Amino acid sequence: MIIEMPDTTTGEINKRLVESRKDGGVITLARVMTLVIDASDADAEQAIASANVASREHPCRIIVIATGAADEARLDAEIRVGGDAGASEVIVLRASGPQLGHEDTLVTPLLLPDAPIVVWWPAGVPHDMSSRALGKMAQRRITDTKGEPDPAGTLLSLARCYRPGDTDLAWTRLTRWRALLAAALEQVRIPEVSRARIHGDTNSPSILLLGSWLKQALGCEVEAQYDDSVAALQEITLETPSGPISISRPDGHNATIRQPGQPDHVIALPARSLEEALAEELRRLDADAIYGEVLAAFTADTVVSL
Repeated sequence: MIIEMPDTTTGEINKRLVESRKDGGVITLARVMTLVIDASDADAEQAIASANVASREHPCRIIVIATGAADEARLDAEIRVGGDAGASEVIVLRASGPQLGHEDTLVTPLLLPDAPIVVWWPAGVPHDMSSRALGKMAQRRITDTKGEPDPAGTLLSLARCYRPGDTDLAWTRLTRWRALLAAALEQVRIPEVSRARIHGDTNSPSILLLGSWLKQALGCEVEAQYDDSVAALQEITLETPSGPISISRPDGHNATIRQPGQPDHVIALPARSLEEALAEELRRLDADAIYGEVLAAFTADTVVSL
């Protein structure tokens, strides 16, 4: 059910939320957090669809900030519950005129009491997000550098302004790759790596973050080969005294693991969807210390392009 509320106020929105619970029996006691989505520079409907899928694992109140079409000061809103809101309740705020730039004033009356706050920027990575009004009120701040025109410059900006609680979905997409690499290294006789080679899509922030992690953790040189014809990460090879260790996923679904002295192994390693990456980040409300360390160690020449 979608309730349209043109030219409204946050007080009226709260009142209508209470009425919708009475009318539809929507239970909010199980909501575990408030997810605020700043969709000012993003496709709001796509962000809502992704958040609805993630909310099935993490029931929450979703507040979406989008840009309205009016010139005068005006707030149009939608309340989505039931089948239109996954396992959450969605409030879409479309602010116009002088209302723009006061996101915290709009959001604060609608927050769930005594519940953690997570802010997600689906596109348009903000500068120093922890100092912004929305960032200050959040325990977790999630960005997505995928699609940024200058991923290296964006990561350097994030590193300069990093605060505990920040994370990026380009890092989240590496979780299984990092786990597989760590497990493979544990099985070689001398777990020393002289060089790491990475192959994947052009302008991939995930490759840059993976290279920074490898360089920091292993002290090795990192080389990247970018390919305009592929999507996502394709292959990683670690050169060790015992021989190369590689993980190759040319089809985007299944990966072949090759290790010295062992037969090849094929495992399922599908490219992670936006919904899966977002759901993973919503599982934790503590700071991701490893991401902070990797971001701090990142420099423009961390990864050498071939």
